[in-house]
Amino acid sequence: MDRAAGPRGPRRSGPDAPETVVGRNPVVEALRAKVPGTALYVALGVEADERVKEAVALAGRTGMPLMEISRGEMDRMTDRALHQGLALQVPPYTYLHPDDLLQRALAAPAPLLVALDGVTDPRNLGAIVRSAAAFGAQGVLVPERRAAGMTAAAWRSSAGAAARLPVARCTNLSRTLKGYREHGLFAVGLAADGQVALDDLELATEPLVVVVGSEGEGLGRLVAQTCDLTVFIPMRETSESLNAGVAAAVTLAEVARRRRTG
Repeated sequence: MDRAAGPRGPRRSGPDAPETVVGRNPVVEALRAKVPGTALYVALGVEADERVKEAVALAGRTGMPLMEISRGEMDRMTDRALHQGLALQVPPYTYLHPDDLLQRALAAPAPLLVALDGVTDPRNLGAIVRSAAAFGAQGVLVPERRAAGMTAAAWRSSAGAAARLPVARCTNLSRTLKGYREHGLFAVGLAADGQVALDDLELATEPLVVVVGSEGEGLGRLVAQTCDLTVFIPMRETSESLNAGVAAAVTLAEVARRRRTG
């Protein structure tokens, strides 16, 4: 593999620190996905190939500041990553408070939220945000710890849905779900050994929180116990389990279908 064309990605120093997306392809992809960058950095003397030209043009259309800096400055800014002379600074995502997310759901004609328990892949988070927006949810809830946050990678995977659908972050998912239940929402957790098949989910037309477990371990014990019901997706016995993003999409599509016809 050509070293100059190898994989790049975001650089960050903490969960709420600004990101710096580095490398020509990742920067262009982020700008195409309308990731809300605050500045585009271009190294002085960099070869202006098609990707650099596109990045500059996309940033210019949004009024994003274009900063020309020396290669030494860019090396320091990116911790000497293979940046290819291009970097995009992305501010920390602004999360909604869980109580505000609840009020948003309760104000809707058909309350529907999605909560994630230990989903660590930001691409799955982004895909779930995309599905939640497509099937009528009012928002997504994620834990603060041991879970993916709304990084540039998650934003890209959401295909723009992150600009329309809020994501809230809570300190304790089980406690937050209990609070949501006290306000009239039913919590339904996805589990391979669930109590009810998705085809038979009568709660689909009720105010609902769909709880999606981690890619490897599924729902945590306390979260599963907090749910009113656990649901499994009927599949062939020889099939492998679905990843979190696909499982959420299948479930939300069925909930939306039942609400249209129920």
